[in-house]
Amino acid sequence: MAGQVAKYSFEHEGYGLVNLFYVDREGNIPTFFSASLLLLASLLLVLIAVLKKKSHDNHWPQWTILSLALLYMAVDEASGIHELLEGPGKRLLGQRDGGDIFHFAWIIFGMAFAVAFVLSYLKFFFHLPSPTQRRFFAAGTVFLSGALGVELLGSYYASLHGVQNFQYSMLAAIEESLEMTGVIIFINALLKYLIDYYKVRLYLDHWCPVKG
Repeated sequence: MAGQVAKYSFEHEGYGLVNLFYVDREGNIPTFFSASLLLLASLLLVLIAVLKKKSHDNHWPQWTILSLALLYMAVDEASGIHELLEGPGKRLLGQRDGGDIFHFAWIIFGMAFAVAFVLSYLKFFFHLPSPTQRRFFAAGTVFLSGALGVELLGSYYASLHGVQNFQYSMLAAIEESLEMTGVIIFINALLKYLIDYYKVRLYLDHWCPVKG
C-alpha cells in the first residue's frame, strides 16, 4: 500500500520495489506467498484424504478432489491461467464501453464455477463436525468476498477509470488481502481438524498420528 502511495503521489516506483510487492501483478512476492498458501492447503487436504482412505471413510474422494482444486488454484495464482478466459468471456457477454461489472470477463466463469462447486459440496459440508463447518464457512466467506465481491467492484471501477490509478490499486490490495486471509483461515481450520479428530501432532520435520 505504501508503494502505491509513493507511485501515484510522488511518481516514484522505488527502483522496482513497488512492482515487486504489488498484489495485482503476477510473478512477484505477493503472488508467490499467495500460491504457497494455496499449495500448503492442498497438501493438508491430501494428508486428510490419505487418513480418511486408511480409515475406510467414504468421504475420502471429496477431500481428494478438494485438494486438487486447491492445487489448481495455486498453479493459477502463480501463472494467471484464468486470464485465458478473458477472450471467451468478452465474446459471451459482449463488449461494453464502461460501467460494466464484468469488465474483467473471466469473472463470469469464476462465479459459475464457485456456485457449481459450492452446490456440489453442500452434502459433504453438512457431514462435517460443527466446529469445522463454522471454520470452513468463515474461510469461504472471507475468500469469496475478495475473489468475487471486491473483484467485481474492481472490475466495475476499471471499466470506468482503468487500472493505472491509486483507487484501483487499493481495491486490488483489499481483494488480495481478503483472499490470502481466507486461505489462512482455511489452513487453520484444516490443522484444527487434524489435531481434534485425528490427534495429529505437527513437528518441525515430520508428523505422526497419535492413538487415543
